[in-house]
Amino acid sequence: MSILPPSTIGILGSGQLGRMLASVARRMGYRVHVYGPGPDSPAGQLADVSWTSPYEDLEQVRAFAQAVDVVTYEFENIPLLTAEAVSEICPLRPGITALQVAQNRQREKSFLQENGLPVSPFRIINSESDFAPFDWPLPAVLKTAESGYDGKGQVVIREHGAAASAWEAIGRQSAVLESFIDLEKEISVIIGRDVQGNMVTYGPIENNHVNHILDLSLCPAEVDPNITKMALINAHTIATSLDLIGVICVEFFIASNGQLLVNEIAPRPHNSGHLTIEGHVTSQFEQQLRTICGLPVGDASQQRPAAMANLLGDLWLEGEPKWHRATPNGMVKVHLYGKKEARPGRKMGHLTVCTEEVRAAREIVLAARERLKLAR
Repeated sequence: MSILPPSTIGILGSGQLGRMLASVARRMGYRVHVYGPGPDSPAGQLADVSWTSPYEDLEQVRAFAQAVDVVTYEFENIPLLTAEAVSEICPLRPGITALQVAQNRQREKSFLQENGLPVSPFRIINSESDFAPFDWPLPAVLKTAESGYDGKGQVVIREHGAAASAWEAIGRQSAVLESFIDLEKEISVIIGRDVQGNMVTYGPIENNHVNHILDLSLCPAEVDPNITKMALINAHTIATSLDLIGVICVEFFIASNGQLLVNEIAPRPHNSGHLTIEGHVTSQFEQQLRTICGLPVGDASQQRPAAMANLLGDLWLEGEPKWHRATPNGMVKVHLYGKKEARPGRKMGHLTVCTEEVRAAREIVLAARERLKLAR
């Protein structure tokens, strides 16, 4: 049964992804409740009701679930007990299975391998003895099983004698040891899947990172058609295997030898998909809303090539940027997330440009961001 306006959407998590979902929900006539631990949050600023409590406060979580008609989450580190408490009261979409897989790299790698998806060679690490014998090809990357994002919780091992110190550096916690990939390019594919199992696809989107943080996204990606075909097949397999209802992003590595590898999954809208707001008929956020509410998937066709550049807190070091410098002709679209404190490396907003050719969009959006840096 479809959940129609003026029903109430519940969002676990109160950051910028929840904010952009709330914006779409309000436009389409839904009410919005947001649950998160911090006051005056990006999503809470747009919500009808903002619940400010820890995720571990299950009494409040249950009260939140009773006040809404469906719940989704905007990041994958929601405690499983919180998700279970919600799902006992109202629909939770995408659901607990996707959450369990995505929030733990050990489970994620095992899930991908069990479903025949291409991943880099890996070893599960739960104790120092799991390194022995340490015959792993170097360099390698040690990643914490949980709570790592934007490069956090990762250590590169370059010498065979450095394994113990690397494990010490991540707090001697459960981890995954992965072979280091000689990387040509990173891409992502975003899938929307409705309650009937119908799917639509965004991408592939080409992604460039700086210091492990997404810096620039381009769509369409300039990749071999065979890579595109395999990426879409793999993303469909993942969404179907999880019986997903909602939106999921699948991140891929393209190795220098042309091999396509699944890096990780995120069962929610993704930073690389922000360009769908201006670039596509239905944005990833409207797609999230439609699918969790039992509506048919929306048209995901791309209207024009698009480029998106992140705005990090470093840009605020000398005060508020002069936004008019970025938008002299209205072609550059500015999205700010309403965060009160700018910190280096913190995602504060993004710029998007749509034009007739993706390389031109790239140059325009990078030039616009550069003008903000010079406007001091």
